[in-house]
Amino acid sequence: MTIHTLASGSEGNCLLLSDGGVHLLLDAGISTRRIKAGLLQLGLTMADVDGVLITHEHSDHVSGLQTMVKHHRIPIYTSPGTARQLAYRIAGIESLLRPVEPGTVFSVGDCRVTVFRTSHDAAQSVDYRVDGSAAVGFLTDTGFVTPEAETALAGVDTLVLESNHDVEWLRSGPYPYSLKARILGDEGHLSNDAAAEFAARMARCGTRCIILAHLSRENNTPQRAWDTVQRRLNTVEAEVLLEVAPRSEVSPPYGTEVPVCSE
Repeated sequence: MTIHTLASGSEGNCLLLSDGGVHLLLDAGISTRRIKAGLLQLGLTMADVDGVLITHEHSDHVSGLQTMVKHHRIPIYTSPGTARQLAYRIAGIESLLRPVEPGTVFSVGDCRVTVFRTSHDAAQSVDYRVDGSAAVGFLTDTGFVTPEAETALAGVDTLVLESNHDVEWLRSGPYPYSLKARILGDEGHLSNDAAAEFAARMARCGTRCIILAHLSRENNTPQRAWDTVQRRLNTVEAEVLLEVAPRSEVSPPYGTEVPVCSE
């Protein structure tokens, strides 16, 4: 099982998970043209994609869907609340939507997908765990680690984890107060410090590869996020490989079995 991020950050988010012959996109927050270009770099086309998992309806996670649904009949899995929002906004999407309640498990090919609740200022935000030849978890766009996320993600081999901002940089930065409060709130985004604490708990549960994602361009840097999380991981008696997803280009392959995910 391998992961490539096609984009990660406030400008757009899209990720490809591949396990044997099963290929899943997580979010589609970049143009369909960019998604196709990213897939082509990996030797794939849209015809190879078995499903799209959508976390929530914010534009940096769904902006590519409007064009995608006009040309490709790919099932789109998301929560019922998010499905309703997408049906209101995007013509022709309704027949492709596959609403899945948080707490349920469904299959795409040989992969089992667990849906769990997150805490974000959206209709019904969720994230996913995918079990196949390995176990991979995703946790981004949440103001705190929900109990459902803690339970669902325990024991995954690889974790894609939001490390959005440095708290002090955000507080002292140029954003208006209302935006700072939103990001720092319980329905906002995980800080570097919050990501570090959860990474340490996951390491104790057996996670061996962590990819930091959804970094703010204004209130974080890849080095700042990596340093904060790695410093906390150094206190845990477990060997964990830590990477940071690039913002706008296709990443190398991540996963516990690929050599690029290493220090």
